[in-house]
Amino acid sequence: MPTIRSVARALPPHYADQEQLIAAFRDAWSKQHFNLERLEDLHRAVGVGGRHLALPLAEYAQHTTFQQRNDAWVKGAVELGEKAVREAVAAAGLALGDLSHIFFVTVTGLATPSIDARLCNRLGLNTDIRRTPIFGLGCVAGAAGTARMSDWLRGFPERHAVLLAVELCSLTLQREDLSIANIIASGLFGDGAAAMVMSGDQVAKPGAPGKRLPKVVATTSAFYPNTERVMGWDFVDTGFKVVLSAKVPEVVSQHVRHDVDGFLKSQGLDRSKIRHWVAHTGGPKVLKAFEQALELPPDALKRSWASLREVGNLSSASVLFVLSELLESEAAQPGDYGLLMAMGPGFCAELILLQW
Repeated sequence: MPTIRSVARALPPHYADQEQLIAAFRDAWSKQHFNLERLEDLHRAVGVGGRHLALPLAEYAQHTTFQQRNDAWVKGAVELGEKAVREAVAAAGLALGDLSHIFFVTVTGLATPSIDARLCNRLGLNTDIRRTPIFGLGCVAGAAGTARMSDWLRGFPERHAVLLAVELCSLTLQREDLSIANIIASGLFGDGAAAMVMSGDQVAKPGAPGKRLPKVVATTSAFYPNTERVMGWDFVDTGFKVVLSAKVPEVVSQHVRHDVDGFLKSQGLDRSKIRHWVAHTGGPKVLKAFEQALELPPDALKRSWASLREVGNLSSASVLFVLSELLESEAAQPGDYGLLMAMGPGFCAELILLQW
């Protein structure tokens, strides 16, 4: 069973609280929308206190084309990704040269060569490094990347690998789109990156006394047929136009209990055995759907709620942020089970069983 050795978080230096962002949107949309109070109510309802941004708030108006925004995404993704990977590798007690594989996930920008290739040069990674860039999984990608990395390490148990998730959601904003989906997305999603280092079970583990690290016991995937329009992008002349159905919480409610119970049963467990729940910060309605469908105890998702409030939904990086908070808290005891779960475009889910 591969071991998660570290998770590092990285946030852009620019920050705006939600009221500052609402004021900026009010100025941008005042001539196009007759009911600004409704827009402001939607932004406040997502439960986000503020967000880190790839650019200073005043500079967004200067990026009017898809090329300008994507160029800013490439620059920001490389800088933020480098920071996250360096910190994760150092926290794992490894050197960059110890890495054999880099997995990269994103859904907010395009680059060829991909960001992982550009980081190979900046980080000085080995020339025989394996690279797996994954685009299009959205919010589920942090969990999916974790699962795919653990799959690889089961086949190469003497190796180390890193997963990098970078999302600069603010650079996808469509100013001309006054749909409810775009308005909610503009109030919910933030910018950030996270990197996770994982090692196979035939390598030396960290020597820090008393350090408790989770192993990846098992993973599973669930795909829901005919749900392509629940979440995703439409690619238009101006870039990424969000698809975000009001049915997302409904789909969560319909499926998550069945999926979780079936997965745990396959491992000889049930929900009562899970001490730590790590859910991606999909928004208030999604988190409530998780809580209600799984009959979770009070505060089971407190770290997800706190992350949503503090930095917003970071798409693929969000579930890794929540896991990082759990690891830093040292709340897990030897033998504890945890369940990491996320959902995203497809529509689909990824579940990962952890044990300390």
